Amino acid sequence: MINYNENYINKSGSDLLNRGFLYGDSVFESIRIVNNKIIFWEDHYMRLMSSMRIIRIEIPQSYTPDFFKLQITNTISKVNSSFTGRVRLTIFREGGGYYTPELSSPSFIVNCSVIDSKEFFLKDSDFKVDLFKDYYIQNDLLSNLKTNNKLINVLAGIYANENNLDNCILLNNKKNVTEFLNGNLFIVRGNKIITPNLDSGCLKGIMRKKIIEYVKLLPEFSIEETVISPFDLLSANEIWLTNSISGIINVTNYRNKSFSNDIAKIFIDFLNKKVSNI
Repeated sequence: MINYNENYINKSGSDLLNRGFLYGDSVFESIRIVNNKIIFWEDHYMRLMSSMRIIRIEIPQSYTPDFFKLQITNTISKVNSSFTGRVRLTIFREGGGYYTPELSSPSFIVNCSVIDSKEFFLKDSDFKVDLFKDYYIQNDLLSNLKTNNKLINVLAGIYANENNLDNCILLNNKKNVTEFLNGNLFIVRGNKIITPNLDSGCLKGIMRKKIIEYVKLLPEFSIEETVISPFDLLSANEIWLTNSISGIINVTNYRNKSFSNDIAKIFIDFLNKKVSNI
């Protein structure tokens, strides 16, 4: 029996107590859709399957790329006939047990919401950030995964609201820069694009992956994955937040320094051209 805000529900007929909710025993993908077209679907699918293997959730033979494309398409068709927005595909481990699961078979949830813009764009408004130093991300493989264990990110979001910030930069247990609370981090120094390496504990983001690929297609720029200290942020010309939904968000202010967005403009245009050809 479950008491959910004074509503009594028969436990056997409810999935409220799934392992994703109880233990964060789940992985998910945030996916952008433009006119019913799933952006970077192959990359999202491969990351999802890799994450399931790492946390040892069984992968049924039916969990093919076409199967999930159909589930996403069927879901967004309930909203409108030409959907543009975001989809979250969550997979959690079924069954009971406490910390030790009784089963390793999966269940999935697809939910979606509409976004107005069909293209990525840079925001005109200020975007102010600072460090979040109350808690730290562990620099290990599990931190690279997109799981439901996001309490540090939630607390960083609360800290940002309380301090009139638009976002926060998370640090790892070695006090090095890892990521933003909802995306990866890049800095620009001259024509070099720099991002924390995966050993930092940052999310193995899809947009991070695509930007690294795209930098290599533009001979005037170079890419480096390395350790970034908080001091390195102040010597940057630009700071970017990247994720699959927003593309690139350029930071305008970090502490007492203001940043430009000249290179971000080049990459957001390049990104839109790439997406239009998918």
